[in-house]
Amino acid sequence: MTTPSIQRPTTTAFFVQAAISFGLSLAALVVGIIKLPVGPWERGFLAIGLVFVVSSAFTLAKCVRDRQEVEEVTNRVDKARIDKLLIEQDVFKPGQV
Repeated sequence: MTTPSIQRPTTTAFFVQAAISFGLSLAALVVGIIKLPVGPWERGFLAIGLVFVVSSAFTLAKCVRDRQEVEEVTNRVDKARIDKLLIEQDVFKPGQV
């Protein structure tokens, strides 16, 4: 018996929109840092801050996704156990209530 794959609610259009908005916002921020009328030390500080924010955003997104996948697997295992118990029950057998 094959198990159905977990279907994701994300469409290709949503993925493309998210990728484009991420790219545009990152490019706009980089241009803003470059054009800002401050010294190189301040630009460097802002650039390092940008790198940390982007990397922590990806890490947070991965943690949220991993937690959701664990919950989906746990729910599927619980459902399979309940289904097995229900299948094993013979409601027409005398003496079982």
